Amino acid sequence: TQSRVRDFAQCRHLTFVAGRYEGIDQRWIDGNVDAVVSLGDYVLSGGELAAAVVIDACVRLLPGALGDDESTAFESFADEQGGRLDWPQYALTGGDEPLPVGLSGGDHAAIQRWRLKQALARTWRRRPDLLARADLSFEEQALIAEIALESRA
Repeated sequence: TQSRVRDFAQCRHLTFVAGRYEGIDQRWIDGNVDAVVSLGDYVLSGGELAAAVVIDACVRLLPGALGDDESTAFESFADEQGGRLDWPQYALTGGDEPLPVGLSGGDHAAIQRWRLKQALARTWRRRPDLLARADLSFEEQALIAEIALESRA
C-alpha cells in the first residue's frame, strides 16, 4: 500500500531479498527478515521484479526525486482516507480533438470539480473496492450518484 511504501521511504537502510522459484529457506527468513511484502495474489518466477517495483515506489517519495516534493500529494493513493485513481491527463496540444468540456476556460473551481468527478468515475469503474472503504465527503457521494445515473443512461 502507499502508506507502507511511505514508511519504507523513511527508513535509513532497506535490504530486499528476492527468492527464485520456491523461495528462501524458512530458517534464514526467521532469523533475518523483518517484513515480507507482496504485490498481489499471483506468482512470479522470482522476486527481483517485485523488489524493483517497491524500490521505485519508495525512491519517488524521497526529497528531490521528482523535482517538486509536493507532486506526490496530488496523485492516486496519496489520500489515506481510502484513495482514488487519478483523473485523465490531457496536454494542451492534443491534435484536432478539443479538451473535454469543463477542463478549459480558466474556471479553477469548475476544473477542480471536473477532475474530482473524473477521478471518482475512473475509480467507480475500475476499483469500486476503494470507494467502498473510503471516507467520502457529501460532495463526493453526490458525484458518485451522478456518475451512476449517467452510466445507466
